Parts: sequence; structure tokens; C-alpha cells
Amino acid sequence: MECRQEANLAHCNCTYTGCAYHGQCCRCIAQHRKAGELPACYFPPEVERTYDRSIARFIQTRRSER
Repeated sequence: MECRQEANLAHCNCTYTGCAYHGQCCRCIAQHRKAGELPACYFPPEVERTYDRSIARFIQTRRSER
């Protein structure tokens, strides 16, 4: 499968400028999964900017949206 990095970049909300995986969704997801986290695209902008990509933070965010 060919990576559509340029197209993916249009939707990538990650603000971590040092990330080597911008636009490479499959590699990004694998890296965060290995660390027990979720990628930036699972979080609203105000939470993404905290760089807390934990599953606990994701659940907390989703519960507060109800």
C-alpha cells in the first residue's frame, strides 16, 4: 500500500514539530500504540496541545464531551 503522506498532512493536527511521522498515519499509530498512547488526531486541539496522549486522557476527554 502506498502512503498518501501529502494528503494525510492536510488532516494531521499534531503540533509536535519534532515528529518524524507527520502524514505517515500507519507509522504514527504504531509508534503511539507501542507507547500505550493514541495519536493527536484522537484529541480536540486544546487537549492535543498538552501532549498528553494517554488513553486515560482520551477517556476523560470523551466523558466531558457528553
